[in-house]
Amino acid sequence: MSVPDYMQCAEDHQTLLVVVQPIGIVPEESFFRIYKRISAVSQVNVRDSQRVLYIRYRHHYPPENNEWGDFQTHRKVVGLITITDCSSAKDWPQTFEKFHLQKEMYGSTLYDSRLFVFGLQGEIAEQPRTDVAFYPSYDECETVEKRIEDFIESLFIVLESKRLDRATDKSGDKIPLLCVPFEKKDFVGLDTDSRHYKKRCQGRMRKHVGDLCLQAGMLQDSLVHYHMAVELLRSVNDFLWLGAALEGLCSASVIYHYPGGTGGKVGSRRAQGGSLSAEAGNRHRPGALTSNGINADTSAEIGRAKNCLSPEDIIDKYKEAISYYGKYKNAGVIELEACVKAVRVLAIQKRSMEASEFLQNAVYINLRQLSEEEKIQRYSILSELYERIGFHRKSAFFKRIAAMQCAAPSIPEPGWRACYKLLLETLPGYSLSLDPKDFSKGTHRGWAAVQMRLLHELVYASRRMGNPALCVRHLSFLLQTMLDFLSDQEKKDVTQSLESYTAKCPGTMEFITLPDGLKLPPVPFTKLPIVRSVKLLNLPTSLRPHKMKSLLGQNVSTKSPFIYSPIIAHSRGEERNKKIDFQWVQGDVCEVQLMVYNPMPFELRVENMGLLTTGVEFESLPAALSLPAESGLYPVTLVGVPQTTGQITVNGYHTSVFGVFSDCLLDNLPGVKTNGSTVEVIPALPRLQISTSLPRSAHTLQPSTGDEISTNVSVQLYNGETQQLIIKLENIGTEPLEKLEVTAKTVNTKEKLYGDFLSWKLEDTLSQFPLKPGKIATFTVNIKVKLDFSCQENLLQDLSDDGISVTGLPLSSPFRQVVKPRVETKPINPQESSKVGDFSHVKTLEAILNFKYSGGPGHVEGYYRNLSLGLHVEVEPSVFFTRVSTLPASSTRQCHLLLDVFNSTEHELTISAWNNEDLILHAGECQRMAIQVDKFSFESFPESPTDGTQFANAKQLEEERQQAKGLEINSKLDIFYPSLKREGEASVEGVLNQLVLEHLQLAPLQWGEGFKDLVALAYMTGFGYDCPGPHQCK
Repeated sequence: MSVPDYMQCAEDHQTLLVVVQPIGIVPEESFFRIYKRISAVSQVNVRDSQRVLYIRYRHHYPPENNEWGDFQTHRKVVGLITITDCSSAKDWPQTFEKFHLQKEMYGSTLYDSRLFVFGLQGEIAEQPRTDVAFYPSYDECETVEKRIEDFIESLFIVLESKRLDRATDKSGDKIPLLCVPFEKKDFVGLDTDSRHYKKRCQGRMRKHVGDLCLQAGMLQDSLVHYHMAVELLRSVNDFLWLGAALEGLCSASVIYHYPGGTGGKVGSRRAQGGSLSAEAGNRHRPGALTSNGINADTSAEIGRAKNCLSPEDIIDKYKEAISYYGKYKNAGVIELEACVKAVRVLAIQKRSMEASEFLQNAVYINLRQLSEEEKIQRYSILSELYERIGFHRKSAFFKRIAAMQCAAPSIPEPGWRACYKLLLETLPGYSLSLDPKDFSKGTHRGWAAVQMRLLHELVYASRRMGNPALCVRHLSFLLQTMLDFLSDQEKKDVTQSLESYTAKCPGTMEFITLPDGLKLPPVPFTKLPIVRSVKLLNLPTSLRPHKMKSLLGQNVSTKSPFIYSPIIAHSRGEERNKKIDFQWVQGDVCEVQLMVYNPMPFELRVENMGLLTTGVEFESLPAALSLPAESGLYPVTLVGVPQTTGQITVNGYHTSVFGVFSDCLLDNLPGVKTNGSTVEVIPALPRLQISTSLPRSAHTLQPSTGDEISTNVSVQLYNGETQQLIIKLENIGTEPLEKLEVTAKTVNTKEKLYGDFLSWKLEDTLSQFPLKPGKIATFTVNIKVKLDFSCQENLLQDLSDDGISVTGLPLSSPFRQVVKPRVETKPINPQESSKVGDFSHVKTLEAILNFKYSGGPGHVEGYYRNLSLGLHVEVEPSVFFTRVSTLPASSTRQCHLLLDVFNSTEHELTISAWNNEDLILHAGECQRMAIQVDKFSFESFPESPTDGTQFANAKQLEEERQQAKGLEINSKLDIFYPSLKREGEASVEGVLNQLVLEHLQLAPLQWGEGFKDLVALAYMTGFGYDCPGPHQCK
């Protein structure tokens, strides 16, 4: 025997071997279609019997194996079925002759044969024949199965007659010696009359009868004959046949213990038949034969249990049989097949370690020089058996050897497709999967070096198959999953190979379907570059939308009254899908920041990098970046424009690296930190851009609210000066600007301001609305700075030290009142205050103009935007009122306010008051001026709480009175700078102290019953008072 049958299993010992072969030219597809129908009839219940016959079909069987049919009868071809095409009657004789020639090949062992003729019609086809069946075509052959059943019954008749003939003890006849082919020459010249020879003949014949009983469905009889054969053959040391008897005993015991079979799919088909044979055996007993060779025995189960081997004994007997086979060099195929059968039994018994010993023995069995195809088959079966016993890596090892054998140099046309298919089957054994998702969870499984070798072999096989798409897919998988195990040089080599393949066939995110139906999933490059965090960015402060506040509040219905809810707590854990607390705006550029780094030892170019989103139509604006070798964390901002409104979810990003396009999803990146991936997109809003007539400021305002200022401008003014700020409002968006509100807020100042710092008229601007996209409107703001004009003590000291003459101001004048220095007016910069003679105490005022605007669909939904303008004003001192006093005037209702005015600027200026001559002051000059003012009463200010003002103390009341009188005087004080062509107004609120205010106050009158006398008295004393009348006095 030279060709092993690796599909052999223990239950094959009970089968009859039938060969099905074509004669002449038969289409392969048609042949196998009929062969499939024939092989479906694998077990037949014998008529008038409860026994079941099992048939094993082969479409190819080596004739030399048939010579071992006496050694094990299941190896003997007992039936021949031939299939042929014959379309004309003249071809029939030649066809029938070929049928006879085919029978002669197996003639010595055949029980019966059949010829199926397709296509022949007419007189010949109508002649009744038992060995020939005629069919019009391959489609019109409904009786094939029925003819096969009849054919099997004819085989049973012959088998049963042979069994009965051999089983009958004919003591007068000489028992022939059954031999295997290589023994015939060894038995020439032996003494056939010796007792040793006769025992050998008896033992071999008993073993042969046991085989026939097993094939005939008589399990109990076969066990008895096998036991007798073992005893006889052991006594004469006939080891080869002893091994065969032990193997037959094991096979019968396996059939009894495992009716489902041990051969996988084939065995499962015999499950039903095995139970039938067991039931049939319950009714048979050896010896009591009937006319058709059928016996009945109610105690058969007792005898069977006694003769049958236990599961443990089965393996021991297999070991013993294999050891006997090993003594004969020519029995290598028998030994190999016995090992395979034992392994299948051990696999069912889940005894993996013992099974591996049998397989290891099978590996080292030396057969003749095998062909490449036989080597592939041998290694494939070894791989399959190792897989069945759970040795997955060992199975993959032999499967890979089989794959390499398919492309051996000695083969003229290497089978690269078969090689590739076998390599794919080795992947599970090496803990490899072609799905990159399996490598993103937990630690790496398997030996990386072996896995990389296998992936390289897949790439090479794909290239030899002429499939560049497969090369790209496997190289991408290698680079993605084995990146941590590649050396720097290997990384360069793999990427260079990948780029050369993608130049012909770019890598895509499509599934690749192989011819056998296997689908290779796409391999996104989530490690090129590696992303550590994904953060959705809010819009710039000036573009952020705000919701208009309603009376009932916006979040009343969304908040839960419960402190804790398990549903809410569970949803908080879903970090990726949580909604972010800011909004994006339709039509505006939105940003997502990624922190990435390059793990490669060379510069990494990433092209076409953009965002992957769902929920809202989104226009992604791809970016290209170049990361230096092994860079640290590097920020990358990806942008896009939402085109519609609703909920948008950022699912990931897409890239193009080394010619491979990748869609990287955040769900497949477990190590990525994110602040959430879902954000609301609100309807479009206009975009406002402002430009001013003032230069930009280097000072950036930092308001306490944390808002950012989009634009900062600065201006320098003298104290009391007024200047206009022209602001251009341009709508640079796509929606009309319909609503505008302007507010102002003074920040970061401790200075006391007199009057309105910023004032405007919004009506003139609103008349230009709605402002269409691209249009510009103007907005005018008046800047008026009025700080304290009172002089400080340190300044007076500076004046005296510098010898400056203060004319007409004798220190003993009872009317001169020195104003105490105010804390608020102390210089901010201590370095400036330390300089002697430095009078330019520059003060700073800062304010924020806030533009609240809306329009378009966003306005309909109640959204608006804020745009802030920062104003930085540096106020230089102009004039100081160093001293103030009063003198009586000609009228009791008036008095003269005496002011000592000091010009602290470097320019000449003119001070004018109402009904007074202008006072010209040169730089650094101080002069006195008198202003005639009307006295007034403070008693009625404020008089009623309905004025809306409540004063906490007397100091606050005094300040309000100073401001009230100062406002009246200020309207009469103007400052002109002729050389600068600038002007302003002076303020005296800060210099009106308590003594001066008393002089400016009308004498108080007490109203009572003596009203007329009091009035007369008031006129006599020179104080005039306008009385509203008795009916209005209280």
